[in-house]
Amino acid sequence: MASATGPDADSERRNVSDAAGVVVLGACAAWSLITAAMHDGRPEGVLLAVLAVSAGYASGRISGALVPVAAPCVVALAGLGLALAEPRLAPGPQFTVPLGHAGATAALLTLAVGSACCATWAASTPALRLASGLLAAGITVTSAVLGSITGFAMCTAVLLCSLAAGRMEHRGLGVAGLGLATALVTGATWAVAGNVLPEGLTTSLEGRLTPHRVQLWQDALHMAHQDSALGVGPGRFGELSSAAAEALLPDGKPHSAPLQMAAEQGVVGVLLLAAAFGWVLHALWRTPRSTPIALTAGVALTGLALIASVGNALSFTSVSVGAGFLAGLATARPLADDSSRTASDARTRGDRLSP
Repeated sequence: MASATGPDADSERRNVSDAAGVVVLGACAAWSLITAAMHDGRPEGVLLAVLAVSAGYASGRISGALVPVAAPCVVALAGLGLALAEPRLAPGPQFTVPLGHAGATAALLTLAVGSACCATWAASTPALRLASGLLAAGITVTSAVLGSITGFAMCTAVLLCSLAAGRMEHRGLGVAGLGLATALVTGATWAVAGNVLPEGLTTSLEGRLTPHRVQLWQDALHMAHQDSALGVGPGRFGELSSAAAEALLPDGKPHSAPLQMAAEQGVVGVLLLAAAFGWVLHALWRTPRSTPIALTAGVALTGLALIASVGNALSFTSVSVGAGFLAGLATARPLADDSSRTASDARTRGDRLSP
């Protein structure tokens, strides 16, 4: 009989985690269709994001199993290339800071550094570890050269946390900390939109966030209060927001993923967004990969969540695909590990059967 803590138990936990992910992502897609039907909305953006995350996750699982070192390095280079070319890849008006492609650039750089650090921990030779480590450091320096303050801060945080993760024996506390950090930033965003912070702090934050962004958040919160159950419908924020209409180049986004879900899909949409992020953290907690890889990916994905809380990073398909790919890489079981385990089990059975 297989041990409750052996390979069969690990496989069962992975199956449960994968099933939970299918349910959560399916619910996100279904709820966007329901709210769109109720308010004549446009669910294409949400459906595309769900498809992008799903495709990225599946590709990451496959690539992580076949080439656990090469795949994250390739993803890191691709993320760097997309970060450099992003302003010219997206259709439509080319927005500038502070509400334009800065968030997407920072998100791609953060995911790229996370992938490179995962490759460093997965590498089995000093040469590969050195090469992937230099790649991560190079991307961080590039973020500073590009003038992406947020990207540089997040890349540095991923690098430092990845180094610290190597000294952690238990990942549960680290995963819980990542969830708490995301909840705090989301709560702060909500507090700024609701104008419930002390006046001095609100003024300081508004200066950094820009008044226009805060006005967008306030419009989103107002829409959420109007219909907290269903929201105003996917894709309709730009039509109903006075702040969005006043912009020179409106993109129809409130530049905050939680507030956009609250405005367009109500409380259920926010809960589903939280459930999707919670599922990713749970999958990283239960992954068979090493703790440094799990926590490094978790820090990078949490960095993306923080950027998305105050920007429109998730509106870019490349970011959604990259997030799913990194999560898939960090939760894949390399085939080499399975082969080693099978050989070890065979040797153990042979020893037991020998006289």
